[in-house]
Amino acid sequence: MARIKPQALLQQSKKKKGPSRLSPVTILLCGLIVLLTIFFLYSTYRHWSLRSRIQTQSRKSLGFEAEHAFVDPKKSDLPGYAILNTSKGTITVELFKDGSLEVVDKFVDLCEKGHFKGMRFRHVIKHYVIQAGDTDSVRAAEDLTLKGKHYSQLDTSLKHEAFMLGTSKGKHDDKGFELFITTAPIPDLTEKLIVFGRVIKGEDVVQEIEEVDTDEYFQPKSRIGIINVILKQEI
Repeated sequence: MARIKPQALLQQSKKKKGPSRLSPVTILLCGLIVLLTIFFLYSTYRHWSLRSRIQTQSRKSLGFEAEHAFVDPKKSDLPGYAILNTSKGTITVELFKDGSLEVVDKFVDLCEKGHFKGMRFRHVIKHYVIQAGDTDSVRAAEDLTLKGKHYSQLDTSLKHEAFMLGTSKGKHDDKGFELFITTAPIPDLTEKLIVFGRVIKGEDVVQEIEEVDTDEYFQPKSRIGIINVILKQEI
């Protein structure tokens, strides 16, 4: 029997221990497993992301409904603005529905009835107010010029600024509802008037009315009046 040389045995041993090659089928299966794993992870991410988004939108929707559940339907129906067409020009007023709902409601009702159509500016007090109404009472103008006892100690707020729209305190029937527009800051304004709006456009018209000539009773010497009032929900 022929002996195998040591070198030949060493070469055969190296061939047996060498790494085996992967078949194409094995590579294909491994690739499919990797793709399926990635697809599963992506699907899981999409599912939870969509679920989180739906829950967030649902909470926002519920919050919106809760926020508007207690909104006064009367306040939402009332116009937010009034445009006073006067013989001197147009004055646009923002109405305070949040703070003076009842007065705004009455004002809107009178506008729809044509109460202010043709109403005259009865009194004009420079650096104080202009007043439109149906009364010729001089005492009303004199009362407006009276200063409070603690004039300098009163707190100031938005309602004490110039170009605020208000009406006199008391019973607001169809005949007694008058309009006052301030032409200067008035610290004791809330003691005299109920403020329910502010001029946002037409301050120059208010100032032009303020500068007209008046008699000793603060009444304009020439007729100045409101032609009509147009109500708007938005400007």
